[in-house]
Amino acid sequence: MQARLSERAQLEDELKTAILSGVLTLHYQAQFDRQGRLVGAEALARWPHPQRGWVSPIDFIPLAEESGLIIALGHSVLIQACTLLAIWQSNPATAELTLAVNVSARQFQHADFVDDVLAILRNTGARPHRLKLELTESLLLENVEATIDKMTILRGHGVDFALDDFGTGFSSLTYLKRLPLNQLKIDQSFARDVLTDPSDATLVRTIITLGETFGLGVIAEGVETRAQSDFLTEAGCPILQGYLYGKPMAIEQFKATYLTPQQPDLDTP
Repeated sequence: MQARLSERAQLEDELKTAILSGVLTLHYQAQFDRQGRLVGAEALARWPHPQRGWVSPIDFIPLAEESGLIIALGHSVLIQACTLLAIWQSNPATAELTLAVNVSARQFQHADFVDDVLAILRNTGARPHRLKLELTESLLLENVEATIDKMTILRGHGVDFALDDFGTGFSSLTYLKRLPLNQLKIDQSFARDVLTDPSDATLVRTIITLGETFGLGVIAEGVETRAQSDFLTEAGCPILQGYLYGKPMAIEQFKATYLTPQQPDLDTP
């Protein structure tokens, strides 16, 4: 037990150093519409450790949450994402792309969260309507009124919101009516089993219909096969994301894979 505690303490110290020194970087997973056009990406934090190699987010994100480092980590992610958005918007070929950023409950509930987001947008020059903050259902349940207030302020400045992993928690039609959301994100577990589990297939169709009813966009993550993509497309899902289209990748690889060579060089933020 002492050895495990020491190991955790060391990893926490190393994570803090990585955040403060700017070692943590972002990888980007592409998002496509039903016509196969690139519409944006999800920004995902990655930690290249000098001795451990790439540390899995499964290991360092919970550690950041428990230790409180998630505030600094989330701040760093937002700066990197908004800096890239500002670069993209200067090029007509990429100006309409969006970036989705996951926001943890602890980060969102921090007293300075709204001011922090607005300051980053102002300092980087990124257009707010190209930034999409992804929230989980568990976050919304903790303090609904305060959540609505913060979301409303940011929506008033143009920031979009997506409800991540929709259908896995305590989804409520009341939330869809009250919360200033822009998009529902179908959890990857449902997308993965749409062809083998009739219940998941029905649930996916229902979520797509709910989105249309409430005037919300819908995106399915975890799309790994052409058959899954065909099912989701035929069901009316407008945006798709998953390994079928590409894994999360560093910005240079993202540029080489999805952006045409005729475009001006987009410097890494």
